[in-house]
Amino acid sequence: MQDANRILKLPPYLFAQIDKKIAEKKAAGVDVISLGIGDPVEPTPKHIIDKLYEAAQNPVNHRYPSYYGMPEFRVAIADYYKKRFNVELNPDKEILPLVGSKEGLAHIYLALVDPGDYALVPDPGYPVYETGCILAGGTPFYMPLTKDNGFNPKFDEIPSEIAKKAKLMWLCYPNNPTAAIAKDGLYEEAIEFANKYDVAILSDNPYSELTYDGYVAPSFLETPGAKKVGIEFNSLSKTYNMTGWRIGYAVGNAKLIDALGRVKTNVDSGIFNAIQLAGIEALSGPQDCVGEMCQIYQRRRDMVMDALDSLGIAAAKPKGTIYVWVPVPDGFDSVTFANHILEKTGVVVPPGSAYGPSGEGYIRICLSVKDDRLKEALERLKNSL
Repeated sequence: MQDANRILKLPPYLFAQIDKKIAEKKAAGVDVISLGIGDPVEPTPKHIIDKLYEAAQNPVNHRYPSYYGMPEFRVAIADYYKKRFNVELNPDKEILPLVGSKEGLAHIYLALVDPGDYALVPDPGYPVYETGCILAGGTPFYMPLTKDNGFNPKFDEIPSEIAKKAKLMWLCYPNNPTAAIAKDGLYEEAIEFANKYDVAILSDNPYSELTYDGYVAPSFLETPGAKKVGIEFNSLSKTYNMTGWRIGYAVGNAKLIDALGRVKTNVDSGIFNAIQLAGIEALSGPQDCVGEMCQIYQRRRDMVMDALDSLGIAAAKPKGTIYVWVPVPDGFDSVTFANHILEKTGVVVPPGSAYGPSGEGYIRICLSVKDDRLKEALERLKNSL
């Protein structure tokens, strides 16, 4: 049997490769510390777990959920966006719960992209922006994110012949993997571009609540005209330490939400109702836990910055996300430096080039590891250099 051509075109998935490397090193007896995957080690807040436990006791919640999500969950999302971003959303037409936001990032391509169409993809960027396009038969066009522009795209450098063939553009701020924030006027520029070329803007915003030093991240949908051209993806995964629960959502333009919903109703059966009820508790319950996690991540960020400074490595101090984007020292490229760290120290970091060509020259350090293990990893890194 032969694989489909779309599978043959897919690059190996970055985080599956990282998992494999971790398993191999552990099997060899190495004490591995992974700074590779953004998977919180702190527990989901107790009040959310308690709600899940309560809801799971009710047999009614064990039946098939609604394809479009529980109405109560959609209302909770609308209330959250109104309170947090002052964005009005229609729970019935402008909100779609997702089995984790990742599946929505991939499925939106099946709703919008035909073979021969282009997608404007941040470079570096979350790998699904590219692989989702390939699976749909589209062609990714890289928008380089470089230091000189604060790791924001330059829309005037996108060739008009590409823009005319593009169906969608991805934006992600606070950014994964670079940890950059959106510059002033970025969303206004994106909306102007979208209107000129009839391109859908897809904002991926899972790190909006994990910010530091007084910075408060906006929603793309706060910008006037945004809902006419785009949607935003968000998730409970990072904000509430719920990565394994698989619960997220898309909000915004009703036509785009409907198109994504038509794909999803044909390929999945929705989110376990007890998890949706816990999601309501997360969004509408006490938010002290979010502030506490920001304090933890800010402390770890500062640990990393101090270690890099002692090594003479000048990295930008992030105001958001759970990542630090680190330039590699002279004499290395991103892959050789990541391999050096792994072989010499047993510490796993992803090379920047795995996120796209413009990621060359960087590695990404993730802060989702306990303080003592992060301290140990940083000491190993110092000693290896």
